[in-house]
This record gives sequence, C-alpha cells and structure tokens, in this order.
Amino acid sequence: MGAIRVGIGGWVFAPWRGTFYPEGLTQARELSYASRHVTSIEINGTFYGSQKPASFRRWRDETPDDFVFSVKGPRFATHRRVLAEAGSSIERFFASGVLELGDKLGPVLWQFPATMRFDEADFGQFLALLPPSLDGQALRDVVEVRHETFVVPAFIALLRGHHVAAALVDADTHPAFH
Repeated sequence: MGAIRVGIGGWVFAPWRGTFYPEGLTQARELSYASRHVTSIEINGTFYGSQKPASFRRWRDETPDDFVFSVKGPRFATHRRVLAEAGSSIERFFASGVLELGDKLGPVLWQFPATMRFDEADFGQFLALLPPSLDGQALRDVVEVRHETFVVPAFIALLRGHHVAAALVDADTHPAFH
C-alpha cells in the first residue's frame, strides 16, 4: 500500500509570512521550510506557464529526500475547446524540465474548467495523449473535473482504461463521485 501524504497547493503566500512562516524567513527559504512540515506540495506555476529545468532541480534539491511534488499540468492543455488537440501543449510541458524532479515527481494534476462538459470521445483522446512514462520514469496522472456531466460510468471507465485517477474534492463546486 502506498503512503498517505499531507500537502499544500503552493508555498509562496504573503499572508503566511509571520504566521506559518517564521518572522524574518526570506521568501527564497519558504519551500525548504514548508517541505519540512508537510510531505507534498503542488507546483501551481506550471499551470500558468513553463518553468525552467533549473527551477525543477532547485526545488528538488531544497526538499527532504522522502518529499514528493505534485505538478499541475498547463492550462493550455486543459482549457481548450477540443482536448484532442492538446498534444503539443502536453509535449512542451513534459519537455520543460518536469523530470528534473526525479523520484520527487509525484502525480501530474490536470485541472479542467468548471464549464467543461463531459464528451467521452474528446476526453478519451486527451487521456490517450498522456504518456505513461518518459525517459524510463513512470508518470502518474490525475484529473480534476468540476462539471456534473462527468458523474457517469463512462467517465470512470475511461479513467480506468487509461490508468488515470480522479481527484476527489470535497466542495460544492465539484461533482461528488460515489
């Protein structure tokens, strides 16, 4: 059985300075500090734009050996009318240096907009674009959907067929999977 990890979504939050982060801790040391209080942190910046390989290496090196990052896939792949056309965005994302995290690379979260309705064929084509591994490193994907049309057996069957997990979010803004 796998480990259960407790994490946070990001680590640069001004309101945490002087509350969670000690007074005087520089912003450059916030990841190091936070990673010693939780076992996983989501890298949100990858959702908004490409990061540099050096950044992934620095984040890997600043965190404890048993630490794991989740990485948010880019909105350029998930926030589009035709998901089946996301191949080049997915390729650019993985070529940006994500694998520099090494064994600290946890799941890749693909977050879809609340307005996106379930289209079995298109969503299935998107899932088929996700590589199961790169350069010998296995990848784990999880999707976060927000529209009630995803609460159907066909969606779960697609996820199982592609070995992709569903994010279960306990909020009124997300569908409840039973």
